Amino acid sequence: MSEERVIDIKKGGKNKVPLIVTIAVIALIAVISIIASAKIVPAGCTGVVTTFGEVSDTSLTEGLHFVIPFAQKVEIISNKIQIYETTADAVSKDLQAVSTKIAVNYRIRSEASARIFRDIGVDYKDVILMPTVQEGMKSVSAKYNAEQLISQRASVADEIKTELAAKVSDYGIEIEKFNFVNFDFSKEFNDAIEAKQVAEQNLIKTRTEQSQAIVVAEAEAKKKVIAAEADAKAIKARADAQADANKTIAASISPSLIQYQTIEKWNGVMPKVASSANPLISLDIDDENKTTNNSTQSSTPAQTQQSGNQ
Repeated sequence: MSEERVIDIKKGGKNKVPLIVTIAVIALIAVISIIASAKIVPAGCTGVVTTFGEVSDTSLTEGLHFVIPFAQKVEIISNKIQIYETTADAVSKDLQAVSTKIAVNYRIRSEASARIFRDIGVDYKDVILMPTVQEGMKSVSAKYNAEQLISQRASVADEIKTELAAKVSDYGIEIEKFNFVNFDFSKEFNDAIEAKQVAEQNLIKTRTEQSQAIVVAEAEAKKKVIAAEADAKAIKARADAQADANKTIAASISPSLIQYQTIEKWNGVMPKVASSANPLISLDIDDENKTTNNSTQSSTPAQTQQSGNQ
């Protein structure tokens, strides 16, 4: 092969190298462009498209989308339920300072994502939610005293949620739930609440003890009444039994029985006082004694006279 032929082959190879490099660069740019144009919107989110910084009125839904590379960008706005926690200070109706930790569950409506991004930006929590929550907490807390804020916290939370939802709804924000995480009052108020609770517990204890004493007293009184009624019934029963016995005895007594029992119990000595009530007077023994005495008295004067004559 001649030297001229070899030189021509070398020149032809050098001319093909720039072409291959150009094709490779173009292919690389095409791949990069395709990758840059592909955008994935996660589940529960909306993609807001900006073209050289201008926000498009239409938003991208969940899934894979292609945009103009290097000219359009996609901002991801979450439409899931999010939580916003903060501390709010307020004053109750009875002028008690209240420091409250609150939690707000909210979400961005899909159709409002582009408008919120254009009008507010991604820091909508600090721009919209924070001042609205603070204002709602102050306005509603002023309607309740400190004790009601504690005892009626569910009602207070619902009222704040309603007021908060009405104010942020125009921005495309929905309030799902409003919660009080914790209430914090001044030390003086906490001491007063504790003292009141102690007093109420003591009052309950005293009333309970009084009620127990009354129950015990009533039980004792009932016992006494029952015992008295039992005694009265027993006395009446004994009296009725004695009365029945007396009636039986009275019905069985006769003059002959009395004389018989009197004779049975007589010791042979005549009573010194005679009475019609003494059954011995009516006996023949008295008559015999009288006859004997009269005979003795009749014979005594005759004997006396004979002694004198002698």
